[in-house]
Amino acid sequence: MNPGLSPTLILSVIAAYFLVLIGISLYTGRKADSQDFFIAGRKAPWFIVAIGMIGASMSGVTFISIPGAVGAGGLNSAFSYMQVVMGYMLGYAVIALVLMPLYYKLNLTSIYAYLGKRFGYYSNKTGAAYFLLSRVIGASFRLFLVAIVLDKFVLGVPPLNVPFEVTVIATIVLIWVYTFKGGIKTIIWTDTLQTIMFLVAMVATMVYIAKGMDTDLGGLISTIRKSDYSKVFFFENGWSDPNYFFKQFFSGALITIVMTGLDQDMMQKNLSCPNIKDAQKNMFTFSGILFFTNLLVLSLGAALYLYANHHGIETPGRSDYMYPTIALNHLPTFIGLTFILGLIAAAYSSADSALTALTTSFCVDFLNFEESEKTEAEKRKVRRMVHVGFSLLLLVTILIFNALNDDAVINSLFKAAGYTYGPLLGLFTFGMLSKRAIRDKWVIAVCLAAPVLTWIIVDVAASQFNFKFGFLNLALNGLLTIAGLYLISKPEARPETA
Repeated sequence: MNPGLSPTLILSVIAAYFLVLIGISLYTGRKADSQDFFIAGRKAPWFIVAIGMIGASMSGVTFISIPGAVGAGGLNSAFSYMQVVMGYMLGYAVIALVLMPLYYKLNLTSIYAYLGKRFGYYSNKTGAAYFLLSRVIGASFRLFLVAIVLDKFVLGVPPLNVPFEVTVIATIVLIWVYTFKGGIKTIIWTDTLQTIMFLVAMVATMVYIAKGMDTDLGGLISTIRKSDYSKVFFFENGWSDPNYFFKQFFSGALITIVMTGLDQDMMQKNLSCPNIKDAQKNMFTFSGILFFTNLLVLSLGAALYLYANHHGIETPGRSDYMYPTIALNHLPTFIGLTFILGLIAAAYSSADSALTALTTSFCVDFLNFEESEKTEAEKRKVRRMVHVGFSLLLLVTILIFNALNDDAVINSLFKAAGYTYGPLLGLFTFGMLSKRAIRDKWVIAVCLAAPVLTWIIVDVAASQFNFKFGFLNLALNGLLTIAGLYLISKPEARPETA
């Protein structure tokens, strides 16, 4: 650790940062009611939402994992991740032009209410339940990885020696403190600040790396372009290559449609815009900024490896540790501080919206807030109880991950959570492309069977035919769900009642 990064300095800067977040929360959360908490009263400025969504999309995992993957070989090596990002652009266009008009036309607060309107009671609950499961595991996994980095490089080492459990508890408590009043009304502003923070961290790191290599930022970019790290397109080895262009491109499009367009967490910010035109401007602006943000992330990754090679620094065994190793041990104090703040900002901008989305979906889809005759005071009390409940659930899940102490098991759990998006893809696609009704009570069986069959097929393809689906398992999962829904469908488009 850089000796200039004293515990007092680190904790003071982190404390000051969270005081700013809490101040934003107190200001934006004044007199906030349930609609403000869920969708900011549909008054959010679209350009602020667009900037804030960058942070929620990137997450702390992207902030530390993607730069490390650039020089590690295997999936997402060099600039191959830009092939995925190109697919993202197609996915965001589908969301803006197909999904969002539907959500605004139906005036939805929870996007899974569409499934109830289109198919029936059980479809609504199944879709919402899959979101809750995937988001709890996904958000916990991302916070867990960030907590590990903070524990290994900052809080868990002498002289602080803060126990891992205390780090996690503090993380969850701080998220709860600045989101419990204003919800999405607060988050659209705090996420904007956090997006700016981690962008500043990456740019500042590259500037100092350039100085450390006796050049300027332009010279560093030129060096990156001439290096092997800058390769973007991979066509040579066909579908067996995890970085093959078409596999990456279509995976990126599917990931975006499912994990943004069919995800309450990501769409909740879009639904906070006043109208569909503003929401679409937000989506197209956001996707453009995200493209260049990912290019910056990959450039940073290449710069880190070039800097390590230039100074003879041994690269860590785990690629996730590449950025923190260089930033905290080999660059000036200022860069170490910006890295810590950038990591926290990236992690919190993803986790705070996840906690709010979990609360929203449970309140709307399972507690039927929109049809409830409860007073606003009663709704607020229930909403805050749900908010606390999900905060505790995230805390417990992270501690379970830590207790497992097995990367293979934890990664398998995270991948398993990804399988829950396939049924959502199938449900929404079947609902929008077909006029057939389904036997609503059978939808649970279909949506349980499709991920299991997908898992089996993907495993057999890898072990017997050496073919790796990668994120294309989403397409397979969705197709199996659509096939199952067709088998339990009938021509009439009237949904069954519970």
